[in-house]
Amino acid sequence: MSRRVTAGAAAIVVATALGVSGCASTVHLDPAPDAGTVACAAVTVRLPGELEGLASRDTDAQATAAWGAPLTVFVRCGVRVPQVSALPCSTFGGVDWLIDTSDERYLRAVSYGRAPAVEVVIDSSVPAPGADLDALAGAVRQVPATKHCL
Repeated sequence: MSRRVTAGAAAIVVATALGVSGCASTVHLDPAPDAGTVACAAVTVRLPGELEGLASRDTDAQATAAWGAPLTVFVRCGVRVPQVSALPCSTFGGVDWLIDTSDERYLRAVSYGRAPAVEVVIDSSVPAPGADLDALAGAVRQVPATKHCL
């Protein structure tokens, strides 16, 4: 996978990940380009074992995590760091997130102003996705912020 993760490439990853359902088998995710960084290791070890009542799932890629059966939320650390964006930026848990709702099947949030960036994908059926972002923010705050939303 190239360093430049486009919305189309992210959609392929999401389609693959969210297509897993039924039993709580290992979730296949593609690692992000910068998944091997020390910062991603710090984020990954601090991710919660349970997320808003959803049990964690095993994943097969470095610096990733998943919750729910069927798969409801997943995280990839080390995605392309967003620069200027037309996406709305919201703060949850002290972390600025660029929020992409362009696909009706899922919400995609990418941490803003932190390198490496963290991507969170949440199934659109989740009634309060901000609660998931709040719950994940403690881990994401391990990557220092260098910029903030305007």
